[in-house]
Amino acid sequence: MTVVQSWHEGWKRVLAAPAIAAGVFVMTFVLALPLALTLRGQLASHLGPSVAAETVASGINYDWWQEFAAQATGLGATFSPSIIGFAAVLDNISGVLDGRGRSGPVAAAIALYVAGWAFLTGGILDRYARQRAIGAYGFFGASGVYLLRLARLAVIAGLVYWWLFAYVHPWLFEEQFVNLTRGMNVERTAFAVRLLFYLLFGGLLVAINIVIDYAKVRMVVEDRRSAVGACAAALRFVRRHPRQAIGLYAMNALTLLVVLAAWSFAAPGVGGTGLAMWAAFVVSQLYIAARLLMKLQFMASQTALFQGTLAHASYASAPVPAWPDSPAAEAIRPGAGLAASQQ
Repeated sequence: MTVVQSWHEGWKRVLAAPAIAAGVFVMTFVLALPLALTLRGQLASHLGPSVAAETVASGINYDWWQEFAAQATGLGATFSPSIIGFAAVLDNISGVLDGRGRSGPVAAAIALYVAGWAFLTGGILDRYARQRAIGAYGFFGASGVYLLRLARLAVIAGLVYWWLFAYVHPWLFEEQFVNLTRGMNVERTAFAVRLLFYLLFGGLLVAINIVIDYAKVRMVVEDRRSAVGACAAALRFVRRHPRQAIGLYAMNALTLLVVLAAWSFAAPGVGGTGLAMWAAFVVSQLYIAARLLMKLQFMASQTALFQGTLAHASYASAPVPAWPDSPAAEAIRPGAGLAASQQ
């Protein structure tokens, strides 16, 4: 299967399972809502019934913003100009490449979000691999079956990423960059060196991400139990099919860049109240939905490439979780006791 065919097949599988897209959007919204309400409470408490409240509602009051930032702690400290529009995307990318951590409340929310994805990933990959509806019981059954296996894989991935940020990142940017740029008097040259290191470190992150992605696919499609074995199998697959694996990742990444480019033009700035506020909210939610669809597209297209390359499309080793066909199972069905008493 070619890269273009895999990319196209991935979108077919994503669009054929709209309940999955709706489910991950709801999960994202529900996990973000407490943070939004908490920050709203902090802002409302600081503003109160003041003149500044009116100016903030209709635009920007920079003096008040500086005053709020000076005393803000926890989640309130994240309320900075970098959250406005497309600046949030640039801040997130910069945070990853520079190895910046997140505040406690945000880190906790991210941990919950990652845990939610860890639970759903098994069911999502199983559904995309089978290319047919498996029902809520089958979906959540697959999610439960693969949860611990994917959790072990996540531990391995976490250790690798930790090593990259704890040792490789400081070695590149705090040692080698300083050594190479010591004595440089041309800022443009120093920036070029840093950009080169950004590309190198980003390439390492992408390489690890590709291997972990295919380890998840092989674990689900082939019903593997060993996380180490799944990583080794994924590495073999990428080594044997580097053009397809890297090309598909690049094609998906390019599609994501198109989404980000569209967001850079459509991202709302600081607006007012009423209709403008709700329009900005809707546009922002559409962007979040597009980002989630892209994440699902990565998963679906990589599954399609793996299955198509090994010539077993629609194959998944594990059977779909089903209700046991036995008298004991019948006895514990909801309402079974009532039916038995009536006989």
